[in-house]
Amino acid sequence: MTLPLIPPMLATPGRLPPPSADARWAYETKQDGQRAVVYLPGDGSIVLRARSGQEITGAYPELRPLATALGSRPAVLDGEILALDAEGRASFQLLQSRMGLAHSPARAVRRAQTVPVHLVLFDVMHLDGRSLLREPYVRRREELLDLGLDGPFWSTPAAIVGHGREALRATVEHGLEGLVCKRLDSVYEPGVRSRAWIKIRNMRTEDVLIGGWLPGKGRLTGLPGAVLVGQRAGGRLRYVGGVGTGWSEAERAELAALLKAAETDVCPFDPPPSAPGAHWVVPRLVGEVRYSTRTREGMLRQPSWLRLRPDLAPEEAAADLPDDLA
Repeated sequence: MTLPLIPPMLATPGRLPPPSADARWAYETKQDGQRAVVYLPGDGSIVLRARSGQEITGAYPELRPLATALGSRPAVLDGEILALDAEGRASFQLLQSRMGLAHSPARAVRRAQTVPVHLVLFDVMHLDGRSLLREPYVRRREELLDLGLDGPFWSTPAAIVGHGREALRATVEHGLEGLVCKRLDSVYEPGVRSRAWIKIRNMRTEDVLIGGWLPGKGRLTGLPGAVLVGQRAGGRLRYVGGVGTGWSEAERAELAALLKAAETDVCPFDPPPSAPGAHWVVPRLVGEVRYSTRTREGMLRQPSWLRLRPDLAPEEAAADLPDDLA
């Protein structure tokens, strides 16, 4: 049958619901992957579409057997495609090696051998010719769980109703990306970033040393657009990324003066990063940054600036890279 195209519903960044409303919300683990809407026409075929609407079926050949998991029952499902690291946690860096291969089936098959993906299903929007968009979340979840979609490369994890604080704490303790809170009575709003779904991202903080900066553009001309930061590893300063957000203009101006006073012609990073147009500084300014996670090479993902740490001397900064990333 012809299935309706349904853009995925999106969550709004926010905080946990108040304790008085906790029992009216469900909590799901926020996954660090690629959002995918799954179309199963019931004829033995499958189509996967990204959040943009682009078809990505060819990039994930290991998910093709899902086409027959429901027999002849047509369905439209919502989920997230993950690539798991050695600890079983979702790694967006690993997944990037699988993305973009929709039109390279041979390469996709080869990559699937070394970096298999796993599809986490968390909603159903259309089933057996019926639209479920106006059904409440709790009813859609019942329909989804009744489908029994658990296979070698896909699963349907249960959601937790209530106990939001405990659920969020568990994601922090297990090093997961965060939590998605979904109101039990919420309908499915295609393509809408809704307050009925709230996402909470766990962020980490660490001390870093500033080793350089990149000039800003436009209204930031004359100010640092980003600082290049590092952490110690084996007696050297290892580059871990560029940080370009988190300052007010006044703070950027203050930082610009400090960076000018620390200018040097020598790159302090070992090895030097590829950073055309960079200005190097003596790494004596300690800063605190917030970030979501690290890549396998130790780079900070989604870093943002928190504050300077004038209370910490460079040699005192707790900025050593973990041994497995040094």
